[in-house]
Amino acid sequence: MFYSNNKSSLTRSLLRQACTLIGTALFASGLVAQEAWPEVAPSEPPADWGAVSANFEEIPYPYPVQFLEINRFQQDLRYAYMDVPPSGRANGQNVFIQHGMNFYSEAYTNTINALSAAGFRVIAVDRIGYGKSSKPILPYSFNMVAANMKALLDELGIEKTAIVGHSMGGMAVSRFAMMYPEVTTHVVMVNQIGLTDQRQSRPWSDPFVGGGATTYQSILRGHQRYFPLKWPPAHLEFVRRQYGQTLGGDWPRLAQIRRLQGQMLYDDPVVYDWQHIATKALVVGGEEDGLVDDFPALANNVANQLQNSAIILYPNVGHAPQIEIPDLFHKDLIRFLTSDADEPASDWQ
Repeated sequence: MFYSNNKSSLTRSLLRQACTLIGTALFASGLVAQEAWPEVAPSEPPADWGAVSANFEEIPYPYPVQFLEINRFQQDLRYAYMDVPPSGRANGQNVFIQHGMNFYSEAYTNTINALSAAGFRVIAVDRIGYGKSSKPILPYSFNMVAANMKALLDELGIEKTAIVGHSMGGMAVSRFAMMYPEVTTHVVMVNQIGLTDQRQSRPWSDPFVGGGATTYQSILRGHQRYFPLKWPPAHLEFVRRQYGQTLGGDWPRLAQIRRLQGQMLYDDPVVYDWQHIATKALVVGGEEDGLVDDFPALANNVANQLQNSAIILYPNVGHAPQIEIPDLFHKDLIRFLTSDADEPASDWQ
């Protein structure tokens, strides 16, 4: 592991080269070998599934993980990220990826690789409370998420970047684009959630009161909602990891953190951010989103609220187009990210 704090430009350059070499070695060693999964997810967890650590120490990532040390609410935290240099001819552009609520940066390996091959430098993070980052009990908000992103960009000396967020990550990049327009060249919201202000449809409730226990079945049902048309067998690995954390001794604390993160969707909506975003934006996603009722209509509302946007909706695709139709999705994503940031998004299509 590498620890990043106040490095010189030369050190950063050498570090990125080392990351590439070690990442290649990890793949070659078979540490991230593809598993074979059943076509239909089992109704009960397999007997050989064991506990997974709070900070994913045993989960290999495709590129070496670095950490930015930050302090939030008087707590010293480690913010995990991968800084992936271009594997293809460098185009001089940067992309910052924000993951969904049940995920972390490693889950977007195919997107990272596609962008790197297209010449982008890619920054992919585990938000605080996720993946290999610290797991503190604190008041989570999208303002904090955006501030953490900016702190990392400042640490890496990146003055301009495109930002791409999937699911809950779409909410994160919405807030970042509003707060830091001078930094953001393009913003992409992939099957973003939080498309309405839930405070208008249901009263506030204490996130620590009520609610059922987290089980294998409840986790599996949550992931199956991403893919209402066809279940991708390899996705069971993400179910295994999430379920595995419920078997560890840290689960009571992790469960509290998940409740706080879920409450952020209610307490800190981004629906009032979009009208203030002038950055060139792309709203994109599968029409058959099992997490969002009437996703096409709500996605069009987001595009209409944004000042400079385009929209792509894929028929017969669910909540994760980067998994279901990776070739088409990545082609469209790269085409948008390489378009002139100063040209109207309407001209791009």
